[in-house]
Amino acid sequence: MAAKQLRIPLESSVLEAVSYDQGTSQLTVWFVSGAKYRYSGVPPEVVLELLEPADGSHGRAYSRLVRDHYPYDRLRG
Repeated sequence: MAAKQLRIPLESSVLEAVSYDQGTSQLTVWFVSGAKYRYSGVPPEVVLELLEPADGSHGRAYSRLVRDHYPYDRLRG
């Protein structure tokens, strides 16, 4: 049985929360809109920057670092 990943809530108008599995390098992103995506091959340093963005914006960090950079699947629920 797989261990449950910790869901980390974010203070963002776009992103609701993220979780990261370092063993598989998979980043799961929950959006305020209700959409949920899982990105593959995301290195830990990208996740750290997403969690603590230099400019304070999780949404901008996601756009700059994750969106259109890694393969993804849209998830249900």
